[in-house]
Amino acid sequence: MFHNLIQNSLKVGFTLIIGMGVLAGSADAQIKQSKNDREDKFRQLDESWPTPNEQRLASGAPGPQYWQQRADYDIKVTLDDDKQRITGSEKISYTNNSPHDLSYIWVRLDQNRFKKHSDDYLTIPANNTERLSFGAIRHEYYRQNFDGGYEIFSVTDAGGKKLPFSVVKTMMRIDLDKPIKPGKEFTFNIEWAYNIIESKQVPIKRSGFDYFEKDGNYIYNLGQWYPRVAAYTDNGAWDNRTFFGLGEFLLEFGDFNMEITVPSDHVVAATGELQNAREVLTSEQRSRLAEAKKSDKPVFIITRDEAIENQSTKASDTKTWKFRAENVRDVAFSSSRKFVWDAQGYKQESDGRTIMAMSFYPEEGMPLWDTYSTEAIVHTLEVYSKYTFPYPYPTAQSVNSATSGMEYPMISFNPPRPTEGDDGKRTYSRATKYGLIGVIIHEVGHNYFPMIVNTPERDWFWMDEGFNTFLQSLAHREWEEGWPGNMGAPAQIVPFMISKNQVPVMTDPESLIQFGANAYRKPATAFNILRETVMGREDFDNAFRTYAERWKFKRPFPADFFRSMEDVSGHDLDWFWRGWFYTTDHVDISIDRVTWGTIDTKNPDIEKPRQRARAKAKHDQTLVVERHKDVRRRVLERPELQDFYNNNDQYTVLDSDRTAYQRMIDGLEPWEKELLDNKDNFYFVEMSNIGGLVMPVILQIEYVDGSNEVKRFPAELWRRNPDKVTRLITTDKEIKSITLDPFFETADANEENNYWPRRPVQTRVELFKRRRGQSLMERAGEGTSY
Repeated sequence: MFHNLIQNSLKVGFTLIIGMGVLAGSADAQIKQSKNDREDKFRQLDESWPTPNEQRLASGAPGPQYWQQRADYDIKVTLDDDKQRITGSEKISYTNNSPHDLSYIWVRLDQNRFKKHSDDYLTIPANNTERLSFGAIRHEYYRQNFDGGYEIFSVTDAGGKKLPFSVVKTMMRIDLDKPIKPGKEFTFNIEWAYNIIESKQVPIKRSGFDYFEKDGNYIYNLGQWYPRVAAYTDNGAWDNRTFFGLGEFLLEFGDFNMEITVPSDHVVAATGELQNAREVLTSEQRSRLAEAKKSDKPVFIITRDEAIENQSTKASDTKTWKFRAENVRDVAFSSSRKFVWDAQGYKQESDGRTIMAMSFYPEEGMPLWDTYSTEAIVHTLEVYSKYTFPYPYPTAQSVNSATSGMEYPMISFNPPRPTEGDDGKRTYSRATKYGLIGVIIHEVGHNYFPMIVNTPERDWFWMDEGFNTFLQSLAHREWEEGWPGNMGAPAQIVPFMISKNQVPVMTDPESLIQFGANAYRKPATAFNILRETVMGREDFDNAFRTYAERWKFKRPFPADFFRSMEDVSGHDLDWFWRGWFYTTDHVDISIDRVTWGTIDTKNPDIEKPRQRARAKAKHDQTLVVERHKDVRRRVLERPELQDFYNNNDQYTVLDSDRTAYQRMIDGLEPWEKELLDNKDNFYFVEMSNIGGLVMPVILQIEYVDGSNEVKRFPAELWRRNPDKVTRLITTDKEIKSITLDPFFETADANEENNYWPRRPVQTRVELFKRRRGQSLMERAGEGTSY
């Protein structure tokens, strides 16, 4: 038996027997536990994931029969700077690499989201019947009046024959005379036009124009601007769902040739490499580009003064800029006469290639963009490549815009700009500075996910934004110590995880309640915890890098990621995916009580004096009231009735006790005798899982002698009972206190129950002056009790 010294006021609820090395619990408790309907938090997820096949292996890698479609484009587009309109034509060569006959092709018409009667507009709810912001009303009237969406002039085959087509909201189905056989190519043409939206008028926008009233000029940032072939996948067929603006898109890789005709004084930035620099750039600009390619800091291709001069007049003629982009899934471009342009060559150590990092912004972006934009691009390439793979494209660009940050292959659109005061001077706040650097890291980082690792962001937003936000947090750490915000820190996700206003991460993007938390911050935090606490950096980084290498220029789905991480690392993580991605459980582990025990040596000469001391201490703590002091005591009147036991209490050591003890000792093995002489302290830490999400248990132990120790227990500690667990800690020291999750690693929601003994909760009390004439109810509302 144990000699128990109970360190709190709760009753000991267990029996521990040391003799034959058996840890025994109550049989009734075991029977009861076996009959409980308890959720298995560690049940494998294979039954929920697609069955592995020769396209997608059980290891999470692409299989020998993996396939994906291909679409190559030749696009000619003209920008009308007077009407804010583009007109284009494109030739699409579509290769059917699937094993299926395809009798029609689905094409994305994302700009149809801006038609007057689009589903996107008609399904925007009003969240308040009494209050509307100025911006909400402006947006409402703009959408009512704006004439957006595609005008499709013609759809023809390679020979010019018209093809029948049907426009279904933001999609177009092109019907074919005969199916495209596996391995065959089909070429068709589309002619189209649409009016460009004004970015400031739309809350969620992927592209548009920004008008500068001061000088009457525009910046055009055009993404999702041409009809694009939808993805046809091995596990979902055609991705032909309506685009509502939030869930993004699935596309196929291909080569793009673009001819972009704009006013001759415009500068164009686009996905790919410029093919006709001699026709559109001056000799000075070409010379500066050559210098920038070899420079280790940004070089101005177009200076601020040159940009100001260029925007002062408007050309009446045009130029055509030609770009080529290879093995990309999409293209975008920007055009303006306002652009300042700086560039720097980034030599990638892994393969020796030089990537041109370039920034385009109006002079209104200075001072800020000229200092940080291109540097942030280079930093992103350095950090992301370290954790994934070398950047494969020739350029990476950041363009200032009035859109929310948005990414496309090799080019991204990014706010913000400095603020101009009444005195004409421009300044920027701390938030603006780090907001700019952060958004550039994020949007340039999207080149890796989903532009190269072709994640299905239309279906699973977190595979796009979650991965990228996680890597962005690593880039923040490597940019500057003490980066404001500490993105990915577990403590920051707690308010969301305990709220009712959420859905599981594994939810369709258009159905997310708080998409910023669900798709960005929660999965990013999960990956951070997985790396820092569950797997360790080495195992996580190796598995994550392998996943990225396996799937670059291919299309993984969630199970491919989950399986890859487990296959490469050797960690069984189904419990983690289940809790963080498939449920809305949160982390709240409580230290309920701690029991302190030492070994009962069974030696009566040691144990009985201890028992006497305990009994006396207990008696001294009890108030005893003697009501009948005059009661007769027979043994006092008749001394002959007294014997040995009247003069010796129950704790007196008898010869029989010593004999029994010696007999027990003689029957023990040497190792059992050694255990009986153990002087260690045994602490039983009882914990409960209140939040429902099983996690590793991290305990920081402070000893009475002032020393500290951290003990880490994996999440599998909960595998037999996900609700309650008791962990034994043995030590030769006396414990003063225990803290659970001392470094705030696991997003534990309730700090109060993480301490033994309990600590007072710290807060700050704000003083206020009571207003005259307040009612009692008003005062009570300010925190005063009556």
